[in-house]
Amino acid sequence: MGVKPSSRGCFGWFIVAVILALIIGAIVYTVKKKSEKSEGPAPIPGPPGATDKKYADALKIATQFFDIQKSGKLVDNKISWRGDSALRDGSQAKLDLSKGMYDAGDHMKFGFPMAFTATVLSWAILEYGDQMDVVNQLEPAKDSLKWITDYLINAHPEANVLYIQVGDPDTDHGCWDRPEDMTEKRPLTQVNTSFPGTDVAAETAAAMASASLVFKSDSTYSSTLLRHAKELFTFADKYRGLYSESVPEVATYYNSTGYGDELLWAASWLYHSTGDKSYLQYATGQNGKLFAQWGSPTWFSWDNKLAGAQVLLSRLTFLGNKDTSNSGLQMYRKTAEAVMCGLIPDSPTATKSRTDGGLIWVSQWNALQHPVASAFLAALYSDYMLSSGTAKLSCNGDSYKPSDLRKFAKSQADYVLGNNPMKMSYLVGYGEKYPQYVHHRGASIPTDATTGCKNGWTWLESKEPNPNEATGALVGGPFLNETFVSNDRNNSMQAEPSTYNSALIVGLLSGLVTSSSVVQSFT
Repeated sequence: MGVKPSSRGCFGWFIVAVILALIIGAIVYTVKKKSEKSEGPAPIPGPPGATDKKYADALKIATQFFDIQKSGKLVDNKISWRGDSALRDGSQAKLDLSKGMYDAGDHMKFGFPMAFTATVLSWAILEYGDQMDVVNQLEPAKDSLKWITDYLINAHPEANVLYIQVGDPDTDHGCWDRPEDMTEKRPLTQVNTSFPGTDVAAETAAAMASASLVFKSDSTYSSTLLRHAKELFTFADKYRGLYSESVPEVATYYNSTGYGDELLWAASWLYHSTGDKSYLQYATGQNGKLFAQWGSPTWFSWDNKLAGAQVLLSRLTFLGNKDTSNSGLQMYRKTAEAVMCGLIPDSPTATKSRTDGGLIWVSQWNALQHPVASAFLAALYSDYMLSSGTAKLSCNGDSYKPSDLRKFAKSQADYVLGNNPMKMSYLVGYGEKYPQYVHHRGASIPTDATTGCKNGWTWLESKEPNPNEATGALVGGPFLNETFVSNDRNNSMQAEPSTYNSALIVGLLSGLVTSSSVVQSFT
């Protein structure tokens, strides 16, 4: 006779199985929670922490180039070999255009890149002013910014008139002399309703709007800047056209490839400075669809502001009202994420536009503009993520942390400061080895030399290093093969600095000088 199976035994095994399942489940849950915790948001940093000496020293050097580039009657001049210059600029139009800054190694005042310089410098101050202040560079940066905005205010004497250039580039580039000794004529160029310049007017509006936030403690000056910004934006939007088509002679030097990016950039800054939602609607509505190139990453530069606008408007999704119903705003964020994913070296969508040494490389002329600009945006985006407690950035399914973006930003800064195959710093005055033959008139001519327009060429052709150091100048940078012709002053492709390069490197270094969060609000 067979034995009947014991139901009690089966029940016992069932209990054992349940207990084992609960134990395994608890273990899995614990591991999962630990994993989630380890991958969660990094702690939100507080006020500026310990300074990084390397970046602090570099920042103190970089801000000095603005003083070298100043035009007009210098106040509290810190550069021994510079003096007053261009004091009569604008006089033929009964305007005082003596201030502002020279563009590069020449004596031109090009309004388009100068306004971009002011916008980027304002952005850097607004985001990283606390960090700048820790190393005593906030006031120098604000002083340099105001030197430009004072000029821009005077360059906008009527609602629909903007003076966008002082000097004739052909005449100016036919001379090699110190700015203090200039004798050549300096004609004025304007855009107006008959000869529009949407791009330059909108960029100037962006500069004024962003600077109005920097100087908000001076309500009168801030209001003046904001009034000019609003007028210029209206002018730019109503009378549309490329300034380099209205004024063809500028195309050789600063040819604009479009104006939609400047309109969006200016509207973004006007929204931040006024809180007026019509500007946000302008940028995220039909004009966004028309001009923003959503989904297509671009390079940030004096000519193309799209990546800058995408990062700036993404700020609202991190630190603003986080309104997810604004589909245009979300598209800016999505495109900004694509820009960031392209910068992280091991991302599935990483750009191949790099040197073997890891430097972003887009153009052989002024090669350092794009990597420094990209690194500045990466530092900002990283800090937006940190300040909002955002743990991850997804790049085609792979996840990256804010620290990955900061690592990229540091890699570009470190390359500039000497961690490169040439083992030299491209920031003049930083490190033991840096360019000595900078393509810069004032730096190349001794202060006691007597030169005119033409007989100063001997100093350009001199085989001796510059007698005056262009401290803080960020030169053009290396070729794609990472070489740099260091003993040729006439090598303007590599050896010429620019004022807008300085704004970008100051912004980047300010973001790296300490570990800190960005401000929650500009206002």
